[in-house]
Amino acid sequence: MFTGIITGVGRIAAIHDLGSSSSHGKRLSIAAPDGYLDDVGLGDSIALNGACMTVTTLDPADKQFTIDISAESLDKTAGLTEPGARINLEKALRASDRLGGHIVSGHVDGIGTVSRFAPVGESWELRIVAPPALARFLAYKGSITVNGVSLTVNTVTDGPQGSEISINLIPHTVENTSLGGLLDGSRVNLEIDTVARYVERMLQAGAIPLPTSETKKS
Repeated sequence: MFTGIITGVGRIAAIHDLGSSSSHGKRLSIAAPDGYLDDVGLGDSIALNGACMTVTTLDPADKQFTIDISAESLDKTAGLTEPGARINLEKALRASDRLGGHIVSGHVDGIGTVSRFAPVGESWELRIVAPPALARFLAYKGSITVNGVSLTVNTVTDGPQGSEISINLIPHTVENTSLGGLLDGSRVNLEIDTVARYVERMLQAGAIPLPTSETKKS
C-alpha cells in the first residue's frame, strides 16, 4: 500500500532481458538517490512510476537495486523500458506513517496520454486523456494517481476517445518528481481512486439480494 507521495526520484540504470521471447519479462536496475536504500531490504515493495515492484537484489554501496517485471506488467504500464529515464519512487506505507496523499495500491489501471503540459501562472497545467474504461471513475475534485503521484482532478471532459482530465501541478511537485519531464504525447500510468473502485463494484452488485438476519434456515 502507498500514498502517492513520492519519496525519491531514481533513474533506470540498465535493462536486461529475462528470456528470448516476448513472453519473458525484464530485469531493471534502478539507481536511487543518496541514502534512499538505507532502510530497504530484499523483498520490500517499492512503487516505480506507480507500479508496485519487489526488490530482488540490493547494493546500497552502489545505490542501486533491481526488480523483475513480467511481460504482462510491461504490457500494462508505461515508462519502464527507457534506459536513463527518471522514475518516481515510493516505498511501501508503514502502519505508523501519515497518509499524506490518498490510498494507493500500486496497481496500474490504465495508460493515459498527455494532451497538454504548460505553465499557467506560477504553476503548470497537466491535461491527460484517460482510456474510456476509466471514465466512470474520474470526478471533479476526485483523486487520481499519475506515474505514482497523488493528484487532484480539476476538470473532467468526456469525449469519444476517452475522458480528458485537467490537473494543476505546483512548482514543488514539478521539481521533486519526474512529472516535470513530461511532454505532449507522453504516456503515463494511471491508478483510479480505491474508494471509487469499491463504489462501482457495490453498484454492480446492487441487484443481488443480500441475506438478512430474518432469513430462515432450511
